[in-house]
Amino acid sequence: MASFKSGEFLFRYGGAAEHFFLLRHGRVSLEIAVPGKETFRFQTVGPGEVIGWSWLFEPHQAQFDARAVDDVSVIRFDGKCLRGKCEADAALGYSLMKRFARVLVQRFTDTRLQLMDVYGKQAP
Repeated sequence: MASFKSGEFLFRYGGAAEHFFLLRHGRVSLEIAVPGKETFRFQTVGPGEVIGWSWLFEPHQAQFDARAVDDVSVIRFDGKCLRGKCEADAALGYSLMKRFARVLVQRFTDTRLQLMDVYGKQAP
């Protein structure tokens, strides 16, 4: 278990990705910092959602920022340890990869829809 106050980062872009989180309470924004521009919040996730998948993929570095919108509580999982268990047990690794792939696909779909809404132009 872990807690983060509103405004605190669960992880930052480029940082070591050794954990993932199951959000219990509160909301977390997934953000990209664009130099010279405002931070781009591309998604906000709530209770029951998984945050962080970079622990699965080399070079095991966070690919975006995750910031608490509210005070949040999470269950923190040791991704580094779990990665070792997945390498030792292919069935476990495959099962976990399928679950995280569903999360990735849903996040990409949600982000695509958001980008279409913001940047899409109506046909003449």
